[in-house]
Amino acid sequence: MKQSLRDTETEIIKPKILYYGTPVILLTTLNEDDTVNISPISSSWALGHYIILGLGVGGKAFENLTRHPECVINIPNPELWENVEKLAPFTGKNPVPEYKKSNGFTYQQNKFDVSHLTSIDSHSVKPSRIKECPIQMEAKVNKVRVPEYCQELSIIETEVIHVHAHKKIIKDGNHIDPQKWSPLIYNFRHYYGLGNPLGKTFRA
Repeated sequence: MKQSLRDTETEIIKPKILYYGTPVILLTTLNEDDTVNISPISSSWALGHYIILGLGVGGKAFENLTRHPECVINIPNPELWENVEKLAPFTGKNPVPEYKKSNGFTYQQNKFDVSHLTSIDSHSVKPSRIKECPIQMEAKVNKVRVPEYCQELSIIETEVIHVHAHKKIIKDGNHIDPQKWSPLIYNFRHYYGLGNPLGKTFRA
């Protein structure tokens, strides 16, 4: 359908958040007592086998990664959105930071129980994987940066060591079948899956 000129007109707006459609990650990190924390996050991007994560410095994930620089980047599919949302009001920080308390967060140590997800041992890192997530990536942390221009946020540079994938989404040995795999997307605080395929790049 051809767009009218009105369809392309713009206005300046001030949205509270800029999650314009990014995959959800369930990040597992190691607590000080060797239990595992799950942090739902939606700020990440990949460059080769390196994945950059954005974390708040006041959260449990940041605390854990600065103490024990390993994690698992678990990527849920759209069917797991309710499990993800069960984690949303909880934090692994005890006591709960004031800014989180004022936003309705409460402390919860056992994130696996509250989310009805299953812990499974990793091969090379201490934090466990999440069995239900179709893609699980064991990673080590190469660098943690807190930018001078925003002391509340951190940039975590990770390197993926192992990629685990559910057999049903694998094709030709080492490839993910995009017809069978869809990440859970966080789109301006709403959960979505992918729509119908539009095409593919020449390198696919």
